[in-house]
Amino acid sequence: MAHAKNHDFHILPPSIWPLLSSVGTFVMLFGAVLWMQGITAWMFWIGFVAVLYSAFCWWAETIAENKAGDHTPVVLIGLRYGFILFVMSEVMFFFAWFWSFFKHAIYPMEQYFGTEYAAPNIYPVDAFHLPLINTLVLLLSGCAVTWAHHALVHENNRKALIQGLAIGIALGIFFTFLQGYEYAHLLHKGWEFGGDEFYSNFFMATGFHGFHVIIGTIFLTVCLIRAMKGDFTPKQHAGFEMAAWYWHFVDVVWLFLFFAVYIWGTAGLAH
Repeated sequence: MAHAKNHDFHILPPSIWPLLSSVGTFVMLFGAVLWMQGITAWMFWIGFVAVLYSAFCWWAETIAENKAGDHTPVVLIGLRYGFILFVMSEVMFFFAWFWSFFKHAIYPMEQYFGTEYAAPNIYPVDAFHLPLINTLVLLLSGCAVTWAHHALVHENNRKALIQGLAIGIALGIFFTFLQGYEYAHLLHKGWEFGGDEFYSNFFMATGFHGFHVIIGTIFLTVCLIRAMKGDFTPKQHAGFEMAAWYWHFVDVVWLFLFFAVYIWGTAGLAH
């Protein structure tokens, strides 16, 4: 006989998705190493497809649990805490790139080996041209997402929710397009993906940020599709709330990149 639940927690049934996502992640990263060594790229793509498939199915089950009423206030607190811890891990990830950037800019490793660091004669970047435009685009995207969140929580205005998400997604895609254009321009002017600490730190920090913008855009797109299907209420919108947190995290990281890498870093290296 089935017993009525007398607690606010959600006891998950056995699931294959944690195991499949873990195996897929291992295969993808190991395949990335093989790809970098010029052996094969197939292992990476197999793992990548496995990760996408398991993530899609796992999150689909999570949405179904929410619609079934399993996401009680206690469960939602746990989900929010878990996502906050994830964002904190992302903060530490970017902190490592900032540490590397400042360390090599202020205390080059060459001084410990009896040689003098020679900064590359780079093509200078005007931080107040395309980088500033990209900054404004991303900040406006964050404003659109905040508008969508306010429209849902305080006004229960689904039309404004959908419009705000659509504008935020469009501006996120535009940001990615502008960054791709910038990369193509810099590579044409002689910048390299490796060979110098500045180039490596610049492309790794801004490149990983661009990757997070793509992930955040997909996150918001899923929220837009769910909003158009009638999901999210002023009381039940944890998925959208986490997407907004993630997007604002991406905004803040870019502000640090803009001031540290574009204004301070490129200007100092150019001089």
